[in-house]
Amino acid sequence: MPKPRLTEVADFAGVSEATVSRVLNERPGVADVTKQQVLTALDVLGYERPSKLRSRSAGLVGLIVPELDNPIFPVMAQVLQIALAQNGYTAVLCTQTPDSIGEDDYVGMLSELGVSGIVFVSGLHADATVDPERYRALVRTRLPIVLVNGFTDGVRAPFLSTDDRAAMDVAVQHLVALGHRHIGLATGPDRFVPVRRKREGFLAAMDKHLGTDVHVATKLIEVTIFSQQGGYAAAEALLGRGATAIVCGSDLMALGAVRAVRALGGTVPGTCSVIGFDDSTLMNFTEPPLTTLRQPVQELALAAVRALLEEINGDEIPRSEFLFAPELIVRGSTGSAPTLIR
Repeated sequence: MPKPRLTEVADFAGVSEATVSRVLNERPGVADVTKQQVLTALDVLGYERPSKLRSRSAGLVGLIVPELDNPIFPVMAQVLQIALAQNGYTAVLCTQTPDSIGEDDYVGMLSELGVSGIVFVSGLHADATVDPERYRALVRTRLPIVLVNGFTDGVRAPFLSTDDRAAMDVAVQHLVALGHRHIGLATGPDRFVPVRRKREGFLAAMDKHLGTDVHVATKLIEVTIFSQQGGYAAAEALLGRGATAIVCGSDLMALGAVRAVRALGGTVPGTCSVIGFDDSTLMNFTEPPLTTLRQPVQELALAAVRALLEEINGDEIPRSEFLFAPELIVRGSTGSAPTLIR
């Protein structure tokens, strides 16, 4: 078998040639995740691992994740990669962007590589407008799959999701305890299952904790895009409707909402409290530190790997959805409702 070409392996792994050399020669100073990326590149490119690194992979597993602009997705991918490596499997990371290869194309490529299974994170299964037949077809081929954060009815596969409805109940309850009565929700496009669940949970929570009529609460929901710009636009609209607090569908949206409050001459949390969703890296270091609903990423990822391994081993596991409870992390972006409006 030919000797690995440093340039080719480095390009595939997204690291420097010097890093590849350190891994191949077992030199210190390389993070475990980076080392795993290099070993994955060797496996996928068809090179034999050096004998000292030859705890040969039990097989390849595809990880299909959305664009990495949202900090929560790199964290999820990293935990999945490490968990798979600890079980002898090599992860092949496939990252989607609007202008890149689509999910179906990645599935075709992974099938050609002979992967042992695929984990989908916030993929097309999260889009209620997409035909689920693509997943049913995969199940019929007996290729083990696990789907994270999204649900498609009629697909016999394990689904693992953060409980979005419960997240909204916790957020609204927190804000009501602070005296807020005019609470807004900023979410992404309504075609996504997690968004629909957040909406349902928000309406139920507003009724439960404030007795707010569904028609009134609906007017405090602003649909936009999952980005800082989307959060900014949603906050502008909600502040114009009298909102003193805003729950956002992601941390990036929440950062945009904070910017909007300040641009309009207000302060956070003095004028308006803001809650994010995910608890992405560095949210504790924003100004103010962001109160957010933490997704149980570690638990989700480890459960996804366990479910996939059981599928690969042919074990019988429930092919339904498992919901994981989020955690409210209270920081500096939420506070008492403005006195004049309370």
